[in-house]
Amino acid sequence: MNLTRLYATALTVLVAPPRRRDERGDVPGWVLVTLMSVVLIGAITAVAEPQLKSMVRNALNSVR
Repeated sequence: MNLTRLYATALTVLVAPPRRRDERGDVPGWVLVTLMSVVLIGAITAVAEPQLKSMVRNALNSVR
């Protein structure tokens, strides 16, 4: 009796279709990627802001 139950359990585990993955994905991973992107863009903007302002100002002045 126990051998039959063990065989049935093993067969169910081996033949059962794989579980579907959660469609939500890796939420903490996406939050981390988004947060890192915001920090990186903020740091680049802080460093390059004077040069960017100068470039835009020069471009607008050359159009006039």
